[in-house]
Amino acid sequence: MRVALFTDTFVPDVNGVAKTLGRWVKYLESRGAECKVFAPQSTAAADTEQWMVERFYSIPFLLYPECRMAIPNPVNLGRTLRAFAPDLIHVATPFNLGLLGLHYAKRNHVPIVASYHTNFDQYLSYYKLPWMEPMLWKYMLWFHQECRKIYVPSESTRSHLQEKGLRHLEIWSRGVEVHRFHPLVDRPQVLRSLSIDPAKFVLLYVGRLAPEKSTDVLLQAFDALPERIRANAHLVIAGDGPLLKPLQEQHGEREDLTFTGFQQGKALSDLYAAADAFVFPSATETFGNVVLEAMASGTAVIGARAGGVADNIRHGQTGLLCEPGNVAGFVEAVVRLYDDASLRERLAFEGRSYSLRQSWDEIFGRLFDSYLEVLAQEPLKVFSSGRL
Repeated sequence: MRVALFTDTFVPDVNGVAKTLGRWVKYLESRGAECKVFAPQSTAAADTEQWMVERFYSIPFLLYPECRMAIPNPVNLGRTLRAFAPDLIHVATPFNLGLLGLHYAKRNHVPIVASYHTNFDQYLSYYKLPWMEPMLWKYMLWFHQECRKIYVPSESTRSHLQEKGLRHLEIWSRGVEVHRFHPLVDRPQVLRSLSIDPAKFVLLYVGRLAPEKSTDVLLQAFDALPERIRANAHLVIAGDGPLLKPLQEQHGEREDLTFTGFQQGKALSDLYAAADAFVFPSATETFGNVVLEAMASGTAVIGARAGGVADNIRHGQTGLLCEPGNVAGFVEAVVRLYDDASLRERLAFEGRSYSLRQSWDEIFGRLFDSYLEVLAQEPLKVFSSGRL
C-alpha cells in the first residue's frame, strides 16, 4: 500500500494533530506501507525524516498562526505524485495542500479519505469572523463530497458534522502513551523547581494560549475561588500562543500564578503528575489530547461539557464537567476537589484506568483496516500523464 498524506501540520510541529499524524505514518510503515507526506515548512526543529516528507514554502494560517499554509508548486508536486503512484490519498486539512491532493485524486481516479481535526467554524466567533461560517460550511461540504471516508476523533464531532451535512463519517479516536504519562513523580522537587510551595493546592492548564481555549474562564474561576482556597492555591499555565505575552504582562507579578511557556517530554509529564487538578475550559476541542494525558498522569480532571472533552470525561466517574463559559461552575468543581480528597483520588484512579484502555496500536489497527476497506471498494486506478 502506498499512501500520500496531505497536511498543513506535521512533526516536528508540536501540536496534537502533527503528533498524531507522525505516529500514524510510523505505524503505517511498521505494517509495510510506503508513505509520502506533503507538508509546509516547519518553524520547529529540523526535520529528521526528510526522506519521506516533501516540504513547501508556507505562510502563517489566519486562525492558527502556529500552523502554516503551504504555497506549493503544482508542477513539481504532480511530478512527485506520479513518481510515487499512491494507492490512497489522505487529506488531513482542507486548504492549499489538501486541495491539490483532492485534485490529483479526482483526475487520476485514486481513492481519497479525509480526517477532521479542528473545529474552525467554532474559532470564527473568537476572531470576530462569524459572518464567514456559511461560506466555510459550503466549502467544507464541497471539499469532502468525493471522500470515501471522513475520520473524526470523537462521537461529538461526528454528530456536529452530521448536522452540517457531511457523510461517510467514521471514528478515529486518540491514544495516549501511558509509559510516558504516569503518576510516578517527585512532586516536591518538580514544584520547587518552579518556585512553588509543595504544600499548595496546584491547579494546572496545558494547551495553546489563544481566545478559543477560554483561558479567560480559567483565570476568572481561579480569582473567584473562596479566599480559604485561594490563599492555599497556585495556578500553573503551561503553553504558548498569541495570548502568552499579554497574559504575562497582565499577571506576571502574581505570586500565585506561574507561566511555564511551552513544555514537552519529561518536564511536561512531571508537571501533569505533580498537579492536584487539571482544569481545561476549552469548548472547541475535537478531542482534547491533554485531557487524556492528564488522566494517564493520575490527576483529577475538570473540563468543559463540550466537544471531544465531554466524550472523554464521564462526569463524576473519570472527571468533572462544567458548562462551557460558566465561571461559577468551574469554581464549584475546584472547591469540590479541594474539599474532598477521596473524590479527587477516585477520579484520578478512574481516569488513569480509562487511559490505560486507550491503546494507540488498537486505534491505529482499526484505521489501517478502514484503509483496506476503502481500497477494496475501488476499481484499478488509471494514471493520467502530464499535469497534476
